[in-house]
Amino acid sequence: MALFKYILRRLLTIFASVVVVIIITYTLMYFAPGEFFNINSFTASAGKVSTLTPEQLQILIKGFEEKYGLNVPLWKQIWNYLKDAFRFKFGPSFSNPNETIEAQIARRFPVTFALAILAMLLAVLIGIPLGILAALKKNTWADYFAMFISMIGSIIPAYLIGLIMIIVFSVYLKVLPTSGWGTLKQMIMPVIAVGLGPMAVIARFTRSSLLDTLSQDYIRTAYAKGGTEREVIMKHALRNSLIPVVTVIGPQLAFLFTGTVWIENLFRVPGLGQLFVNAAAQRDYPLLVTSTFILSLSVMLMNLLVDVIYLFLDPRIKYE
Repeated sequence: MALFKYILRRLLTIFASVVVVIIITYTLMYFAPGEFFNINSFTASAGKVSTLTPEQLQILIKGFEEKYGLNVPLWKQIWNYLKDAFRFKFGPSFSNPNETIEAQIARRFPVTFALAILAMLLAVLIGIPLGILAALKKNTWADYFAMFISMIGSIIPAYLIGLIMIIVFSVYLKVLPTSGWGTLKQMIMPVIAVGLGPMAVIARFTRSSLLDTLSQDYIRTAYAKGGTEREVIMKHALRNSLIPVVTVIGPQLAFLFTGTVWIENLFRVPGLGQLFVNAAAQRDYPLLVTSTFILSLSVMLMNLLVDVIYLFLDPRIKYE
């Protein structure tokens, strides 16, 4: 019952937070300099040539404003959007009037989800062994090497890692493509670029947690009872030290959904990130606000899921 009440409170908090995110995003886009309805972008999107007279252009703009509800005050636009958002009915975007926004997101979200999951899988498969190696070989060259690799992942932004890999593997070595998604070669660089940051966090957290566990009394007791180093580490130290590590993986996975934005644009990955960047560049209000809404909702729901999983990982946690 306590868990149910906790989940309900969190869902209400998520609802309020999403409303605030939508209001802020819509307001910022409304007052941002530049707009979709300038002569070049508007005539291109409408399929017209630049020979339109000012009167004809004004007629077209007026028609578009009526179609998208832009001819009403800002508060009314936000209210109309909120009503549609919580029905997941967003209508068409400015730049793609022939397809609804929900259809575009449904097509692209699996790509972003796959990129985030693969990046997190890479981070776990490399970060946990790296952290274990650093802890077991504390203050040795292995520890310093592991932490050096971790430091690189922490201090170098993902987009810069991506650019470096493009220069090395695409421009000079010519072994990997610079864009696209679907084949193994196309996935390698985006996944590595996104996954190095979480890998660094997981590696450092694993090292710290394992070192703390190895200093506990029950570990010394296990050694005193005749346990070998392998048995003590695998059966006692590692199992208990990984519980805190799991708790940090969840938030890292949640924020990977937003962290893929620039990488998707850099590698031309057809996911939500590229959609987000294009919408911002084109001042496509409906598409940009909706992308922000979906990404923020994904992060919040993922964090809620992780918090609930904590209860099953560590029975000492209680939700009041």
